[in-house]
Amino acid sequence: MSRRLEDPIGTTPTCLVVQHVEPERPYAIGDALAAADVKLDIRRVFAGEPVPSDLAGFAGCVVMGGPMSASDNRGFPTRRAELDLLSDAIARGMPTVGVCLGAQLLALAGGGTVFRGPSGPEVGWASIELTEQAADDPLLAGLPDRLTVLHWHGDTFALPPGSVHLASSSLYQGQAFRIGARAWGLQFHLEVDEVAVAAFLDAFGEDAVRAGTTPESIDEDTNGALRALRPQRAPVLARFAELVAAREREKLVGR
Repeated sequence: MSRRLEDPIGTTPTCLVVQHVEPERPYAIGDALAAADVKLDIRRVFAGEPVPSDLAGFAGCVVMGGPMSASDNRGFPTRRAELDLLSDAIARGMPTVGVCLGAQLLALAGGGTVFRGPSGPEVGWASIELTEQAADDPLLAGLPDRLTVLHWHGDTFALPPGSVHLASSSLYQGQAFRIGARAWGLQFHLEVDEVAVAAFLDAFGEDAVRAGTTPESIDEDTNGALRALRPQRAPVLARFAELVAAREREKLVGR
């Protein structure tokens, strides 16, 4: 059963969260939304919970990561429905974040392409560089030019037509982008904490070896990386949460 909260939508902002696997929960994104008095409707699709047919009644949308392919229905029965949801989010101008797999799905929904990364998997703590366009982005403005973030992907994407390129890494250009004013794709994991990293290592540790590193090395880097990342990501996630809360106020004013 899906965990839709009981307060009527339309009086309290509710953000849809699509969760593909148990370890890849919203973590700090969920914390920021809760701090802004936004309720979460988490659809655990790996447990058989359905995704809604559209985003009517929601004030925001978050699609999390997972090991499946954004371009293949095999092992991913909700793929088509999620692409339709993200297309709906773009059309509505709804505050939206896609993380890792979610970013790839958002790229597809916006007309981009997803493909196997020619430089191999990108896994572990490593830097991204923000583009000049990030300087006035509604979420990323004010961040340093370089951030150390957690990567965990084998596929990458070509930017959707008309999107704004926001970040790249030494391996892959497609690290962050925005479609329209309010839909962001983040290939990396800005949301993680110590519990999340431990869960990733437990569930997907073999990915680290394939990427040329080790679970032990990632674990050793985690405390220092998170100490540096937390103050940098806090305004980003708070801004997204405020956009979701403001979306509900806009709807109420328009009545």
